[in-house]
Amino acid sequence: MNRVGHLINGSMIKDGDRTQDVFNPSTGAVEKQVVMASKSTVEHAIAAASEAFPAWRNTPAIKRARVMFKFKDLLEQNAEKICQLIGEEHGKIAHDAAGELQRGIENVEYACCAPELLKGEHSKNVAPDIDSWSEFQPLGVVAGITPFNFPAMVPLWMYPMAIVCGNCFILKPSERDPSSTLYIASLLKQAGLPDGVMNVVNGDKEAVDTLLNDSRVQAISFVGSTPIAEYIYTTANANGKRCQALGGAKNHAIVMPDADMDNAVNQLLGAAFGSSGERCMALSVAVAVGDAAGDALISKMRVAMQGLKVGPYSDRDNDFGPVITQQHQQRIISHIDSAEQQGAEIVVDGRNPYVVGYEQGFYIGGTLIDRVTAEMDSYNAEIFGPVLQVMRVDSMQAAMELIDAHEYGNGTCIFTRDGEAARYFSDHIQVGMVGINIPLPVPVAYHSFGGWKRSLFGDLHAYGPDAVRFYTKRKTITQRWPSAGVREGALFSMPS
Repeated sequence: MNRVGHLINGSMIKDGDRTQDVFNPSTGAVEKQVVMASKSTVEHAIAAASEAFPAWRNTPAIKRARVMFKFKDLLEQNAEKICQLIGEEHGKIAHDAAGELQRGIENVEYACCAPELLKGEHSKNVAPDIDSWSEFQPLGVVAGITPFNFPAMVPLWMYPMAIVCGNCFILKPSERDPSSTLYIASLLKQAGLPDGVMNVVNGDKEAVDTLLNDSRVQAISFVGSTPIAEYIYTTANANGKRCQALGGAKNHAIVMPDADMDNAVNQLLGAAFGSSGERCMALSVAVAVGDAAGDALISKMRVAMQGLKVGPYSDRDNDFGPVITQQHQQRIISHIDSAEQQGAEIVVDGRNPYVVGYEQGFYIGGTLIDRVTAEMDSYNAEIFGPVLQVMRVDSMQAAMELIDAHEYGNGTCIFTRDGEAARYFSDHIQVGMVGINIPLPVPVAYHSFGGWKRSLFGDLHAYGPDAVRFYTKRKTITQRWPSAGVREGALFSMPS
């Protein structure tokens, strides 16, 4: 059986005693095994990155950027293969995988701007004959820990900017779908990146804890569930590391009485069920303001969902594919069961879809649940599946209070034709990313991504301008060259 290993110091390493099965979610079959890194394997990667750092940090920013230009070209040339690898191990339909990759490439494009982004600041004559300037210097060895749901895009949020800022990187991707991530990283060597600057180790908690506890690792970026994000952040901080840890989400869409209901339904279909709901920006709750809006939304969603197609990644006509594992499939079903048991109405039931020829795949059909309340377990949990829950409230203010009361604050949106309502919503809602008639308000690459409350641990968001600040440290230099023959005596008061 094919073994998926590690990329360390420019070489693929497949040796190791521990392995884990990698499934094809579309068929339910085991197709590969991933080698799980030991502590010594991770330390080998850290050592390689540490050795490569001095030369890489002194490489001019323009030369680092040229590697990213070539990397972008290689990503585009190999897009079809990358998307196939994503589909085989994640189950994502080809058109969805292509969209994920494109958003990742946009972050590489932004990283190509490194000479401009790293210019620093300069002030001449802050005092007589004294100049002052700041520089953005790399941290050293930094690491990223990324989730299964975006094996191409989320790593590309991290290491292109980290590397172009002069750091060396160690990536610990999800062991559930490692192949596309590893293949993409290998393209950096073709782009001219020196060995040791980029390393990939596959593994589990042993690998993560090694990165968290090794003093040579200066910073950790993480995307995943909130309990793990909190653990990563707390441990990294205890060890004196810089950390940004993005956690879970429960994203709400407010549907106002004046909304263009047909447009809202179309947008909710993609936002709730695209990628099988396995994305932290998925809209999993629609909050209808008034029963008239709720009834109209349910009626139109019921009809629209009849056309949803769930099936294998290889059929581009499918809207979404399987979920990542059989265990996750059963977990989603248990949340639907729970909602039903606690009094919600299952309007469209996706618990038992039948996909001809793929009966062993990990499928969940699109599911619509009405009359959900804040006390229900399914509302408070991050389901992370193709399930849309509908709640009903009497006013926009009540809807906003519902959203603000939830522990997560990742993304939200409002469907309305009222500009005043939209402006009030965007100004006052306690959520990090807001859409107005846009269901997935994911920032473009030259802005930054991040939620509020327990959706983000750390002060800086992911990618965009915040990434430059996260992967560099500011140094301010003040210098004076006294004129010949002019000497001052000692000064004992501020400023001296």
